[in-house]
Amino acid sequence: MYATKSQSMRGVRMGVVFLSVPVFGWAQTAVPTPESVLGFQVGADFKLATYDESLAFFRQLDAASDRMQLVEVGRTSEGKAWYFALISTPENLANVERYRAIAQRLAHPQGLTDDEALRLAREGKPFVHIDGGLHASEVAGAQHTIQLAYDLVSATDDPKIQAILDNVVVLLWPSLNPDGQNIVVNWYRSNVGTPYEAAPLKELYQKYIGHDNNRDAYMLNMVESRVITRTWRHWEPQIIHVHHQSSPFPTRIWLPPFAEPIASQAPPIISRTINMIGMAMAQGLEANGQPGATHMGTGFDAWYPGYIDYLPVFQNIAAYWTETALYRYATPHFYTMSDFPQSRRDLRVESLYPSPWQGGWWRLRDAVEYMLTASMSVLDYAAKYDEELLYNRYQAGRNTIAKYEREPPFAYFIPQDQRDPVAPVELLRRLAFNGVRVHQLTADVTFDRITYPRGTWVVPMNQAYAEYARQVLDVQAYPDLREFPDGPPEQPYDAAGWTLPYQMDVRVHVAASPLTDDVRSAMTLLNATPADWSAGELEPDAATFDSPPGVGFDTDANAAGIVPPAGRITGSGSRLAVDPAQNNSYRLLNRALAAGGTVRFEPGTPGDSAASAPGSSGRYIIAGVSPSDQAQWVSELAVRAQRTNSTGGPAVRPRIGLYRPWRASMDEGWTRWLFEQYGFQFSNITNAEIRAGSLGERFDVILMAADSRNTILNGFAKGSVPPRYAGGVGAIGVRSIDRFVRNGGTLVCLNQSSAFAIEELHLPVKNVVGELPRKDFFVSGSLLEVTTDPAHPVMSGMPERAKVFADRSPVFTTLEGFEGAALAKYQEDGSPLLSGYLLGEEHLQGYAAALDVKHGEGHVILIGFRPQWRGQPFGTFRVLFNAALFGGEMAEGSLGSPGFWTAPVAESDSSNAGENGR
Repeated sequence: MYATKSQSMRGVRMGVVFLSVPVFGWAQTAVPTPESVLGFQVGADFKLATYDESLAFFRQLDAASDRMQLVEVGRTSEGKAWYFALISTPENLANVERYRAIAQRLAHPQGLTDDEALRLAREGKPFVHIDGGLHASEVAGAQHTIQLAYDLVSATDDPKIQAILDNVVVLLWPSLNPDGQNIVVNWYRSNVGTPYEAAPLKELYQKYIGHDNNRDAYMLNMVESRVITRTWRHWEPQIIHVHHQSSPFPTRIWLPPFAEPIASQAPPIISRTINMIGMAMAQGLEANGQPGATHMGTGFDAWYPGYIDYLPVFQNIAAYWTETALYRYATPHFYTMSDFPQSRRDLRVESLYPSPWQGGWWRLRDAVEYMLTASMSVLDYAAKYDEELLYNRYQAGRNTIAKYEREPPFAYFIPQDQRDPVAPVELLRRLAFNGVRVHQLTADVTFDRITYPRGTWVVPMNQAYAEYARQVLDVQAYPDLREFPDGPPEQPYDAAGWTLPYQMDVRVHVAASPLTDDVRSAMTLLNATPADWSAGELEPDAATFDSPPGVGFDTDANAAGIVPPAGRITGSGSRLAVDPAQNNSYRLLNRALAAGGTVRFEPGTPGDSAASAPGSSGRYIIAGVSPSDQAQWVSELAVRAQRTNSTGGPAVRPRIGLYRPWRASMDEGWTRWLFEQYGFQFSNITNAEIRAGSLGERFDVILMAADSRNTILNGFAKGSVPPRYAGGVGAIGVRSIDRFVRNGGTLVCLNQSSAFAIEELHLPVKNVVGELPRKDFFVSGSLLEVTTDPAHPVMSGMPERAKVFADRSPVFTTLEGFEGAALAKYQEDGSPLLSGYLLGEEHLQGYAAALDVKHGEGHVILIGFRPQWRGQPFGTFRVLFNAALFGGEMAEGSLGSPGFWTAPVAESDSSNAGENGR
């Protein structure tokens, strides 16, 4: 929902609700200062405003000024009302709907001529989004928006600000993370003036994912991501500027251009615009006597499209971020030359660092003022180049349409017939929510000698946001950039490969030739976006950006109309069998358990290595719920299920504990979120509970997310945080976990946490890449192929050849005394790389990617990849789910396919056990 005080805005459009209060007649009364509302100056030492306090100030500005309209855009994960402010002249605000319609039309240029677009660009006003940041521990951003709002609203005799207000409409968000701002400020206030004043946070500054709230732009898993994206699709800004605080020391602010590499599908004219804006900010800082600005070459590349402040580039928006220097919260710090790295102590002038910062005090107010200068420089740029910004948005979209009318890929075909029929819908809904047009075939067609049945989805590429679709659907080949010849590779700032069809295990066909008339005539549009308005229209009759894509189908149907084939039940019998290849099977079995039903696991058939026959997957048998409930769940969840009289095998109802360290873990948060989405019952378990022992009385399975051995074992150092949050599980906790497993429990370790189990439980396992230098072996954030054993319960539902996301992942071999089974392995020859970057493939060949290690009477499951990475790899969610269910009766007996894997020759000296994989 949106709400403003503008009567000129329509009552209901695009799911947007506006309060009806006239703009004209709102007098410019005495504008309150920040100090009068907050009780301190913005940026004062040791003082921070919460989101609630910031919003209170914005409300008072809104009430006092005819230059501002406060707009409600939705709710946060914690249910907090969320707002941004429209700031411009009263005349512009009265006409803001006309300017928004122009922005929409230029963003979706189908049917427009250059002359028509130019006329609209001359009439329109650019929308410029500026915000207080989304990484809440980078505190200056959300303080600077308070001052920026006041400066824009209160300056009545400043010609520069007047020119900005005359020519620009500012979309000023107090914060992109209201919940996090409150968490951080309240934590700081509780510690200020104590030895723990600069203590790191004890919790994530977003309900589930903390810092990863800037990694969710294309997946839209978090409600905040969807609110922001929906708002941008409503207003279609020409500039998006997100403030951060992580400038490489001793520089004071990092600005675009970005470091190499940038994304391969970035529209050139938009990249050039970003570079110009970066230089405009730098010039403004120099003119204002604020030294220390730098650009590019400092690690901030723009390869990964999941940043919420970079994905809009593929929607032809000049979107970027800046990084201002930060010490700790609002605590000031004095820097001397001895704090500088040796390479910076000569204060050498450089082409892109012409005014080196010389040290001294650095206060929160300094960071605020640097941000204010940067923001004002952006607005000044937009005021001077307003027509160019609007017209270049049109040109970028026009050029993209023309590009894919003459060169491949011309379209993507996505069949409905998939291993998991819901997975392609999850993918396509995300594309649609971000503004991509999705079609569906109404009849069978044959194209490029392939017959596509009725119901096949088609994403044609001659549309304005096609570069976004291509950026997430294509395979990535990260460039081999070296620090020096034959030296180690330059490390990606984030992921190197993320290809969604691979992650989500969705078959996608690329059209390498233009679509024929037969294909086009059989295509029907599923989501009516502004791209499909007629040439004379400026606004759509309806819009499709209000419903979140969700995860699964237990929420309202997405307005895009993209739905899976209907669920169905075949066969006969009193029980229901569901296939673990379908992720929604886990939702269904968890509903059954919650309703008092029973679930049993029916094992698959072990493979025969001598006959090169792979094992078959098991399935889950549900009983004790009514046929009507079964039918309803199958329908709601679009599951393909079978009735059966089989009683199944071991019972499945484990008591699941998810380890939650005080050293806040994003991977734990993602795991917690995913469990909640799929209806798993679990409990978070803390250091103190692990140290208390008797874990087997409460849990059958304990799961550790991808956290380091040090985080789990030692946690926060003593003295760095208040005492109750210091330390990890410690030696006492290790003994407690060891006893839990030896007595029959299951410990599941994801990725890096495998090192904890190998070392502390003295497992006869070695991480063969644990001590290799980066110049010899490197894989970070890439998709690799493994061979799985689906006969093992943890791999049930997986294809024999599977795609997994590796991220600084361990690679396993076994040592003398090993008892257990391999769950997944790398092939003995060739490269397993599918998307991203891999150096040193020979260090993977023939080794295991996941193991089931027998330890006493229990099991340790070591998963050497990220099965739930950022909520993206739908194709491996089931590995996590099966592992979480792999406790009690299900974990008993002989498991897996004999002969599936033979460990390569390795040292058998038992003293090596537990000494590797750090």
